[in-house]
Amino acid sequence: MSIDPFEVSVDPAAVADLRERLARTRWPEPETVDDWSQGIPLAYTQELCRYWADGYDFGFADRINAFPQYRTEIDGLGIHFLHVRSPHDGALPLLLTHGWPGSVVEFLKVIEPLTNPADPADAFHVVVPSLPGYGWSDKPTEPGWNVHRIARAWDELMGVLGYDRYGAQGGDWGAMVTTSLGQQRPERLVGIHVNMAVVGPDEATFGDLTPTEQKTLEDLGEHAKTGMGYSSQQSTRPQTLGYGLADSPAGQCAWIAEKFWNWTDCDGHPEQALTRDEMLDNISVYWFTNTAVSSARLYWEAFKSMNSEEVPLPSGISVFPREIVRPSRRWAEKRFTDLRWFTELDRGGHFAAFEQPAAFVDEVRGFFLVVR
Repeated sequence: MSIDPFEVSVDPAAVADLRERLARTRWPEPETVDDWSQGIPLAYTQELCRYWADGYDFGFADRINAFPQYRTEIDGLGIHFLHVRSPHDGALPLLLTHGWPGSVVEFLKVIEPLTNPADPADAFHVVVPSLPGYGWSDKPTEPGWNVHRIARAWDELMGVLGYDRYGAQGGDWGAMVTTSLGQQRPERLVGIHVNMAVVGPDEATFGDLTPTEQKTLEDLGEHAKTGMGYSSQQSTRPQTLGYGLADSPAGQCAWIAEKFWNWTDCDGHPEQALTRDEMLDNISVYWFTNTAVSSARLYWEAFKSMNSEEVPLPSGISVFPREIVRPSRRWAEKRFTDLRWFTELDRGGHFAAFEQPAAFVDEVRGFFLVVR
């Protein structure tokens, strides 16, 4: 199977087109509230888009190209991935999978400490693929690329790279792919670690909930009431949504930036969790690859095949306080029946490696030291 070197490139004409589109944006009127309850505010969206056009360096390609990248074909689809080998003998192969609205950009800050730590016992060979329909992986042209098929493709990718035994980690869709991988290929994995464990509340505990569990239930209720609009649209009519996002960079920017506000540990403003450039690095991936609709289509695929079955292999869970789903240990153990690592952290949100890279690295190292 061919594995071809790859580099991200950005056509100057595409940058000029972006700037022209941003200059011609037809803006809506301002929100009628003084907060984010109706969505990302007009003034901030305009400020972010002005910076994208006139202040941002469009250096996301160089920042990704700092690491070796490749493309290969798995199950009939071209897959893009970063593959960074550790200089240390005995490094554990580690598969990292992003979600939506993320990309390989989420992991750029953790690759070096994972591959080249001070203690060789902590070393990993890191593989970071772009999900099908995301970034520089191909866009599926037929239905069927759900979480479980992606998991099988990832296992085949690791085999192609020569890794017979490896660890896997993920958040968001990456957590679900990683969990499915653990269910389908447990004999190939030393263990899995996730920072968004998809575990429902255990009704048997409702009579003696801890304060943390009570807060989790309250937050899940609020998310169901005010935070599910994006997933309802992407899981039912992604194609309709795509026409606006593919045509309007302001729309694409707002669609993702609002999640950086809502899902990060940002004390009310996304730039207190991520820099403006970091957000635009990730948003630029979606814009320049025109993957608004192909990435959203994973919701349409996956919501039809969700599972809550047992995960029997060695598992680790790190719970960041601004994560969407935050199970307690006793809830998590009902599904992850060989839970070897469970930590509740003080800072961080949904984009753990992006927001809190040092804590993320510590959690990954800690878990895999237990099982490797």
